[in-house]
Amino acid sequence: MPPGGYAWWYIDGVSDDCKRAVSVIGFIGSVFSPWYAWSGRGNPSNHCCINVATYGRGGRFAMTDRGQTALRQTSDMLTIGPSSLHWTGKQLVIDVDEISSLPIISRMRGRITLTPPALTQIELPLTADGAHVWRPFAPIARISVDLEAEGWQFDGHGYFDSNFGTRALEEDFSSWTWARYPTQSGATCFYDAERRDGTRLEAAIGFTPDGQAAHVSAPGSARLNRTLWALPRATRADPGHRPKQIKSMLDAPFYSRSVVETVLNGERVQGVHEALDLNRFDSPIIKPMLACRVPRRSKWKF
Repeated sequence: MPPGGYAWWYIDGVSDDCKRAVSVIGFIGSVFSPWYAWSGRGNPSNHCCINVATYGRGGRFAMTDRGQTALRQTSDMLTIGPSSLHWTGKQLVIDVDEISSLPIISRMRGRITLTPPALTQIELPLTADGAHVWRPFAPIARISVDLEAEGWQFDGHGYFDSNFGTRALEEDFSSWTWARYPTQSGATCFYDAERRDGTRLEAAIGFTPDGQAAHVSAPGSARLNRTLWALPRATRADPGHRPKQIKSMLDAPFYSRSVVETVLNGERVQGVHEALDLNRFDSPIIKPMLACRVPRRSKWKF
Protein backbone atom coordinates (compact mmCIF):
# COMPACT_ATOMS: atom_id res chain seq x y z
CA MET A 1 0.00 0.00 0.00
CA PRO A 2 1.67 3.28 -1.08
CA PRO A 3 1.74 6.38 1.14
CA GLY A 4 -1.68 8.04 0.98
CA GLY A 5 -3.29 4.81 -0.18
CA TYR A 6 -5.97 2.59 1.25
CA ALA A 7 -7.69 -0.75 0.93
CA TRP A 8 -10.92 -1.88 2.48
CA TRP A 9 -12.92 -5.11 2.46
CA TYR A 10 -16.63 -4.53 3.09
CA ILE A 11 -19.32 -6.99 4.16
CA ASP A 12 -22.92 -6.32 5.04
CA GLY A 13 -25.95 -8.42 5.80
CA VAL A 14 -29.64 -7.89 6.52
CA SER A 15 -31.79 -10.42 8.37
CA ASP A 16 -34.58 -12.06 6.41
CA ASP A 17 -37.16 -10.22 8.53
CA CYS A 18 -35.25 -6.91 8.08
CA LYS A 19 -35.20 -6.32 11.84
CA ARG A 20 -31.43 -6.60 12.24
CA ALA A 21 -28.39 -5.89 10.11
CA VAL A 22 -24.61 -5.97 10.35
CA SER A 23 -21.61 -4.49 8.57
CA VAL A 24 -17.91 -5.30 8.80
CA ILE A 25 -15.08 -3.36 7.13
CA GLY A 26 -11.43 -4.30 7.27
CA PHE A 27 -9.23 -1.25 6.59
CA ILE A 28 -5.57 -0.77 5.75
CA GLY A 29 -5.10 2.99 5.54
CA SER A 30 -8.37 3.66 7.33
CA VAL A 31 -9.93 6.33 5.13
CA PHE A 32 -12.45 7.45 7.75
CA SER A 33 -10.00 7.52 10.65
CA PRO A 34 -9.05 11.00 11.83
CA TRP A 35 -5.77 9.52 13.08
CA TYR A 36 -4.74 8.47 9.57
CA ALA A 37 -5.51 11.95 8.24
CA TRP A 38 -3.67 13.67 11.11
CA SER A 39 -0.65 11.40 10.56
CA GLY A 40 -0.23 12.75 7.03
CA ARG A 41 -1.18 9.35 5.56
CA GLY A 42 2.48 8.37 5.20
CA ASN A 43 2.09 4.78 6.41
CA PRO A 44 -1.28 3.15 5.68
CA SER A 45 -0.33 -0.05 7.52
CA ASN A 46 0.04 1.95 10.74
CA HIS A 47 -3.66 2.86 10.59
CA CYS A 48 -5.68 -0.29 10.19
CA CYS A 49 -8.85 -1.57 11.80
CA ILE A 50 -11.76 -3.94 11.56
CA ASN A 51 -14.93 -1.89 11.94
CA VAL A 52 -17.94 -3.87 13.17
CA ALA A 53 -21.43 -2.43 13.49
CA THR A 54 -24.74 -4.06 14.36
CA TYR A 55 -28.05 -2.38 13.61
CA GLY A 56 -31.31 -2.95 15.45
CA ARG A 57 -32.29 -3.16 19.10
CA GLY A 58 -29.08 -3.38 21.13
CA GLY A 59 -26.85 -2.49 18.17
CA ARG A 60 -23.21 -1.53 18.75
CA PHE A 61 -20.37 0.17 16.85
CA ALA A 62 -16.67 -0.68 17.12
CA MET A 63 -13.88 1.01 15.14
CA THR A 64 -10.45 1.01 16.77
CA ASP A 65 -7.57 2.55 14.80
CA ARG A 66 -4.61 0.19 15.35
CA GLY A 67 -0.89 0.39 14.67
CA GLN A 68 1.22 -1.65 12.27
CA THR A 69 2.05 -4.34 14.82
CA ALA A 70 -1.64 -5.36 14.84
CA LEU A 71 -1.65 -6.18 11.10
CA ARG A 72 -1.05 -9.63 9.66
CA GLN A 73 -1.89 -10.72 6.12
CA THR A 74 -1.76 -13.85 4.01
CA SER A 75 -3.30 -14.57 0.61
CA ASP A 76 -6.55 -15.67 2.27
CA MET A 77 -6.58 -13.93 5.67
CA LEU A 78 -6.62 -10.41 7.06
CA THR A 79 -5.95 -10.20 10.80
CA ILE A 80 -6.03 -6.88 12.63
CA GLY A 81 -5.57 -7.14 16.37
CA PRO A 82 -8.09 -9.57 17.88
CA SER A 83 -10.37 -9.89 14.82
CA SER A 84 -9.90 -11.49 11.42
CA LEU A 85 -11.40 -12.18 7.99
CA HIS A 86 -10.59 -15.60 6.50
CA TRP A 87 -11.50 -16.86 3.01
CA THR A 88 -11.78 -20.66 3.14
CA GLY A 89 -12.27 -21.12 -0.60
CA LYS A 90 -16.04 -21.29 -0.25
CA GLN A 91 -16.90 -18.97 2.64
CA LEU A 92 -15.69 -15.75 4.20
CA VAL A 93 -15.42 -16.38 7.94
CA ILE A 94 -15.19 -13.31 10.17
CA ASP A 95 -14.14 -13.76 13.79
CA VAL A 96 -15.03 -10.67 15.80
CA ASP A 97 -13.53 -9.66 19.16
CA GLU A 98 -13.87 -5.91 19.59
CA ILE A 99 -14.91 -3.32 22.18
CA SER A 100 -17.71 -1.01 21.08
CA SER A 101 -17.27 2.73 21.37
CA LEU A 102 -19.41 5.43 22.97
CA PRO A 103 -22.17 5.79 23.96
CA ILE A 104 -22.35 2.16 25.15
CA ILE A 105 -19.01 0.45 25.72
CA SER A 106 -19.24 -3.35 25.63
CA ARG A 107 -17.56 -6.39 24.10
CA MET A 108 -18.58 -7.52 20.62
CA ARG A 109 -17.58 -11.13 20.08
CA GLY A 110 -18.67 -13.95 17.79
CA ARG A 111 -18.57 -15.22 14.23
CA ILE A 112 -20.09 -14.02 10.97
CA THR A 113 -20.07 -16.33 7.94
CA LEU A 114 -20.75 -15.18 4.39
CA THR A 115 -21.47 -17.83 1.73
CA PRO A 116 -21.66 -16.70 -1.91
CA PRO A 117 -22.81 -19.00 -4.73
CA ALA A 118 -19.92 -17.68 -6.85
CA LEU A 119 -17.33 -14.91 -7.06
CA THR A 120 -17.18 -12.32 -9.84
CA GLN A 121 -14.06 -11.60 -11.88
CA ILE A 122 -14.56 -7.88 -12.51
CA GLU A 123 -13.42 -4.56 -11.14
CA LEU A 124 -14.49 -1.01 -11.92
CA PRO A 125 -12.13 2.01 -11.95
CA LEU A 126 -13.89 4.91 -10.24
CA THR A 127 -11.61 7.56 -11.80
CA ALA A 128 -10.14 7.82 -15.28
CA ASP A 129 -6.58 7.24 -14.03
CA GLY A 130 -7.52 4.18 -11.97
CA ALA A 131 -6.50 5.78 -8.67
CA HIS A 132 -9.66 4.33 -7.06
CA VAL A 133 -11.04 0.88 -7.88
CA TRP A 134 -14.17 -0.99 -6.82
CA ARG A 135 -13.93 -4.78 -6.72
CA PRO A 136 -17.33 -6.47 -6.13
CA PHE A 137 -16.38 -10.00 -5.05
CA ALA A 138 -19.80 -11.36 -4.05
CA PRO A 139 -22.80 -9.07 -4.64
CA ILE A 140 -25.02 -12.13 -4.05
CA ALA A 141 -24.55 -14.10 -0.84
CA ARG A 142 -26.14 -15.51 2.27
CA ILE A 143 -24.94 -14.38 5.67
CA SER A 144 -25.10 -16.09 9.04
CA VAL A 145 -24.50 -13.99 12.16
CA ASP A 146 -23.72 -15.61 15.52
CA LEU A 147 -22.62 -13.02 18.08
CA GLU A 148 -22.43 -13.43 21.84
CA ALA A 149 -25.39 -11.19 22.57
CA GLU A 150 -29.06 -11.92 23.02
CA GLY A 151 -30.95 -11.73 19.73
CA TRP A 152 -27.82 -11.37 17.56
CA GLN A 153 -28.12 -14.70 15.78
CA PHE A 154 -29.73 -14.48 12.36
CA ASP A 155 -29.53 -15.45 8.69
CA GLY A 156 -30.15 -13.12 5.79
CA HIS A 157 -28.93 -11.76 2.47
CA GLY A 158 -25.32 -10.59 2.34
CA TYR A 159 -22.75 -8.81 0.23
CA PHE A 160 -18.94 -8.62 -0.08
CA ASP A 161 -16.75 -6.16 -1.99
CA SER A 162 -13.51 -4.21 -1.75
CA ASN A 163 -12.15 -0.79 -2.66
CA PHE A 164 -8.53 0.13 -3.32
CA GLY A 165 -6.97 3.54 -3.86
CA THR A 166 -3.73 5.49 -3.99
CA ARG A 167 -5.12 8.89 -2.90
CA ALA A 168 -7.48 10.18 -0.24
CA LEU A 169 -11.15 9.91 -1.20
CA GLU A 170 -11.79 13.61 -0.56
CA GLU A 171 -9.02 14.52 -2.99
CA ASP A 172 -10.91 13.10 -5.96
CA PHE A 173 -14.60 13.00 -4.96
CA SER A 174 -17.03 15.49 -3.48
CA SER A 175 -19.83 12.94 -2.92
CA TRP A 176 -21.11 9.54 -3.89
CA THR A 177 -23.98 7.13 -3.41
CA TRP A 178 -23.81 3.38 -3.69
CA ALA A 179 -26.49 0.72 -3.40
CA ARG A 180 -26.91 -3.02 -3.79
CA TYR A 181 -30.34 -4.51 -4.37
CA PRO A 182 -31.08 -8.27 -4.41
CA THR A 183 -33.41 -9.07 -7.33
CA GLN A 184 -35.24 -12.14 -8.61
CA SER A 185 -32.47 -12.71 -11.17
CA GLY A 186 -29.52 -11.92 -8.87
CA ALA A 187 -28.52 -8.42 -7.77
CA THR A 188 -28.10 -4.91 -9.15
CA CYS A 189 -25.55 -2.39 -7.89
CA PHE A 190 -25.47 1.35 -8.54
CA TYR A 191 -22.42 3.57 -8.07
CA ASP A 192 -22.97 7.31 -8.62
CA ALA A 193 -20.25 9.85 -7.78
CA GLU A 194 -19.41 13.52 -8.25
CA ARG A 195 -15.71 13.84 -9.03
CA ARG A 196 -13.62 16.89 -8.17
CA ASP A 197 -12.74 17.39 -11.85
CA GLY A 198 -16.41 18.04 -12.67
CA THR A 199 -17.13 14.65 -14.22
CA ARG A 200 -19.63 12.09 -12.95
CA LEU A 201 -19.56 8.37 -12.41
CA GLU A 202 -22.85 6.64 -13.22
CA ALA A 203 -22.46 2.88 -13.05
CA ALA A 204 -25.23 0.27 -13.01
CA ILE A 205 -24.18 -3.37 -13.01
CA GLY A 206 -26.30 -6.50 -12.85
CA PHE A 207 -24.98 -9.73 -11.33
CA THR A 208 -26.16 -13.31 -11.73
CA PRO A 209 -25.80 -16.11 -9.14
CA ASP A 210 -23.04 -17.78 -11.20
CA GLY A 211 -20.80 -14.70 -10.86
CA GLN A 212 -21.44 -13.09 -14.24
CA ALA A 213 -21.68 -9.30 -14.43
CA ALA A 214 -22.78 -6.82 -17.08
CA HIS A 215 -23.61 -3.14 -17.36
CA VAL A 216 -27.37 -2.61 -17.33
CA SER A 217 -29.58 0.36 -18.09
CA ALA A 218 -30.33 2.37 -14.97
CA PRO A 219 -33.63 4.07 -14.20
CA GLY A 220 -33.47 7.73 -13.34
CA SER A 221 -32.18 9.14 -10.08
CA ALA A 222 -34.82 9.55 -7.39
CA ARG A 223 -34.55 11.53 -4.19
CA LEU A 224 -34.61 9.94 -0.76
CA ASN A 225 -35.54 11.86 2.35
CA ARG A 226 -32.59 13.55 4.03
CA THR A 227 -31.05 11.91 7.08
CA LEU A 228 -31.22 13.20 10.65
CA TRP A 229 -28.01 15.12 9.84
CA ALA A 230 -29.73 16.59 6.74
CA LEU A 231 -27.49 14.60 4.41
CA PRO A 232 -28.92 14.67 0.87
CA ARG A 233 -29.49 11.23 -0.67
CA ALA A 234 -30.69 9.69 -3.91
CA THR A 235 -30.92 6.27 -5.52
CA ARG A 236 -32.43 4.76 -8.65
CA ALA A 237 -36.13 4.06 -9.19
CA ASP A 238 -38.59 3.41 -12.02
CA PRO A 239 -40.51 6.50 -13.20
CA GLY A 240 -43.38 7.34 -10.88
CA HIS A 241 -41.89 5.56 -7.88
CA ARG A 242 -40.33 7.21 -4.82
CA PRO A 243 -37.73 5.15 -2.91
CA LYS A 244 -38.04 5.07 0.86
CA GLN A 245 -35.87 4.15 3.82
CA ILE A 246 -36.99 0.94 5.52
CA LYS A 247 -34.33 0.76 8.21
CA SER A 248 -31.71 3.22 9.41
CA MET A 249 -28.31 1.61 9.88
CA LEU A 250 -25.63 4.30 10.29
CA ASP A 251 -26.42 8.02 10.46
CA ALA A 252 -23.37 10.30 10.70
CA PRO A 253 -22.84 13.96 9.73
CA PHE A 254 -21.06 12.99 6.48
CA TYR A 255 -22.24 9.42 5.88
CA SER A 256 -25.36 7.28 5.98
CA ARG A 257 -26.09 3.60 5.53
CA SER A 258 -29.65 2.28 5.44
CA VAL A 259 -31.97 -0.35 4.06
CA VAL A 260 -33.92 1.21 1.19
CA GLU A 261 -36.91 0.01 -0.81
CA THR A 262 -37.26 0.98 -4.45
CA VAL A 263 -38.71 -0.32 -7.74
CA LEU A 264 -36.39 -1.49 -10.53
CA ASN A 265 -37.80 -2.67 -13.86
CA GLY A 266 -41.17 -3.21 -12.23
CA GLU A 267 -39.74 -5.26 -9.33
CA ARG A 268 -40.01 -3.99 -5.76
CA VAL A 269 -36.66 -4.58 -4.04
CA GLN A 270 -34.99 -3.85 -0.72
CA GLY A 271 -31.25 -3.44 -0.31
CA VAL A 272 -28.44 -1.54 1.35
CA HIS A 273 -27.81 2.09 0.36
CA GLU A 274 -24.96 4.43 1.27
CA ALA A 275 -24.49 8.18 0.84
CA LEU A 276 -21.16 9.91 1.44
CA ASP A 277 -20.50 13.67 1.50
CA LEU A 278 -16.73 14.17 1.29
CA ASN A 279 -16.99 17.96 1.52
CA ARG A 280 -18.43 17.47 4.99
CA PHE A 281 -15.86 14.82 5.85
CA ASP A 282 -13.06 17.20 4.86
CA SER A 283 -14.30 19.78 7.37
CA PRO A 284 -11.90 20.35 10.31
CA ILE A 285 -14.88 20.06 12.67
CA ILE A 286 -15.68 16.46 11.73
CA LYS A 287 -12.38 14.80 12.57
CA PRO A 288 -12.34 15.69 16.30
CA MET A 289 -15.93 14.42 16.46
CA LEU A 290 -14.84 11.16 14.85
CA ALA A 291 -11.98 10.73 17.30
CA CYS A 292 -14.56 10.28 20.06
CA ARG A 293 -15.96 7.24 18.24
CA VAL A 294 -12.69 5.94 16.77
CA PRO A 295 -10.09 5.42 19.53
CA ARG A 296 -6.41 4.99 18.64
CA ARG A 297 -4.53 1.93 19.98
CA SER A 298 -1.07 2.05 18.45
CA LYS A 299 0.47 -0.99 20.17
CA TRP A 300 -0.50 -4.65 19.85
CA LYS A 301 1.18 -7.97 20.63
CA PHE A 302 0.04 -11.30 19.20
